[in-house]
Amino acid sequence: MAQSNFIDYVKICSRSGHGGAGSAHLHRDKRTAMGGPDGGDGGRGGHIILRGNSQLWTLLHLQYRKHVIAENGQNGGPSHSTGAQGKDDVLEVPLGTIARNAETGEFMCEITEDGQEIILTPGGRGGLGNAHFKSPTNQTPRYAQPGEDGREEWVILELKLLADVGLVGFPNAGKSTLLSVVSAAKPKIANYAFTTLEPNLGVVAYRDYRSFVMADIPGIIEGASEGKGLGLRFLRHIERNSMLLFMISCDSPDIAEEYKILVNELETYNPELLDKKRILAITKSDMIDDELEAEMRETLPKDIPTVFISSMTQKNITQLKDMIWSALNS
Repeated sequence: MAQSNFIDYVKICSRSGHGGAGSAHLHRDKRTAMGGPDGGDGGRGGHIILRGNSQLWTLLHLQYRKHVIAENGQNGGPSHSTGAQGKDDVLEVPLGTIARNAETGEFMCEITEDGQEIILTPGGRGGLGNAHFKSPTNQTPRYAQPGEDGREEWVILELKLLADVGLVGFPNAGKSTLLSVVSAAKPKIANYAFTTLEPNLGVVAYRDYRSFVMADIPGIIEGASEGKGLGLRFLRHIERNSMLLFMISCDSPDIAEEYKILVNELETYNPELLDKKRILAITKSDMIDDELEAEMRETLPKDIPTVFISSMTQKNITQLKDMIWSALNS
């Protein structure tokens, strides 16, 4: 099997730079035999910084970079010379990246905007030179502060896709086909379970040059919230979607039961997911006639807007986009 180019989870060792030591220098030159303290401050150690980059959509570039190390600050010098700051190490990450402490699981920060910068691991402060410690009773202090140590910690970077609409359904529900029809995305499509092994994003064009972003999430199976199948790994991407489009094939033996299972998996994983707006699309409806469609409507859940669609024949695709746009803007 070919290696996936979509990486949404990496663990790195983040080590910021040590601060430079302050100088304990005393001024001496040919005209001054016993000058006062003129030791400069040490430079700050380099930070490890996360920066949002809207052109990235995966953490692949960080997959094999296990150790991220910033430069140490330089020591202070004579004549009040401040040591140079250590060079920061800036990690470009996709929007929707969350950082957590790998040992405690504690949330550290998240990147949601292009160009946004957050210090992940701050560098150590530079030490003060002896010039700061001169006083009337201590005219020639011969000591200075050492630099503050940098920090070293293991950090988990986790990507949660930012999309307006998340597609939720069992394998072979037609999610990838719909995305390929309404956007320029070209997900792999085949007639077997778990065709989609990684999320796909597509920009859907709407009326008057407007658009919204749709995410095809790998198929969920019953028990996904307990770690079965592929669903658990990708359920977190659904958390960032503004609304959810449930997709169930019209050849399902029990559409209402399938919908109930999908809702239960989301609720088990994160009850807050049920607060999102929802639409139910019954797919592959080109395979049934109007009479059978009418009969099926009687058995569908009553608490969710429903539309019968066919990606192959474009049936009700425009109506679906209207429903999505209305839900996103209401």
